[in-house]
This record gives sequence, structure tokens and C-alpha cells, in this order.
Amino acid sequence: QVQLAESGGGSVQAGGSLRVSCTASGRTFSRYAVGWFRQAPGKDRAFVASISFSGINTYYADTVKGRFTISKDNAKNMVYLQMNSLKSEDTAVYYCAGASTNYHGPAASGYEYWGQGTQVSVSS
Repeated sequence: QVQLAESGGGSVQAGGSLRVSCTASGRTFSRYAVGWFRQAPGKDRAFVASISFSGINTYYADTVKGRFTISKDNAKNMVYLQMNSLKSEDTAVYYCAGASTNYHGPAASGYEYWGQGTQVSVSS
């Protein structure tokens, strides 16, 4: 069993940057692919980005491609989502999710473990 916890959310003005982090306890992150999802008020949870076991393969939603970067530090048991050029439509609760199968696609059902989420608010 692995427990995931997000941190680093907050408020920022449009055009600014923020980095959210996900840490794992109970198991090493090197054995998990990790995805970031977000849920805005009144909307379904949406895929943002993902990264494979090794950290070599990454995948992004079109809405964040070129602005967000996902990275993984297996030695520190951390996954990061660097968010640049933020827009008001990026406002949401951001969740990290882990997959022991190395699934790192956009389907939420492919991930077994979820954190509690961290709020990101972007004001225009």
C-alpha cells in the first residue's frame, strides 16, 4: 500500500508559476508511474500529465502542453508538476495518482492510489 500526499498549492496571478509536489510513503516511487489530474468546481476530474516508472516517458494534456512539466526524483520519492504561464482556467484541485502497473496514460481508472489534492487558484 502506498500513500500519496500533495503539497505546494496556492494562489497566483495569471502568467505566474507554481510548483506542486507529490510524495509517497509506504513504498518507493520508483515502482510507480504517476499522474497528475485536476478538478475544477462543477467539472469532472481531468488528466493533466503523467510520468513512467523511470521518469523517462512523459505525457501531457493538450491544454497544458508547453506550459507544465512533470518530473520525478526517485531518490527523494517525489514527483513534481512545474506550472508556468498559468491561466485562470488552470484553477482547480490538483491530485497526484500512482499506478503500480506503470500505466501512465490519461485514464483515471488506470491509477490505483490517490492523494487528497491541493488547491491551485489563478486570478486574472
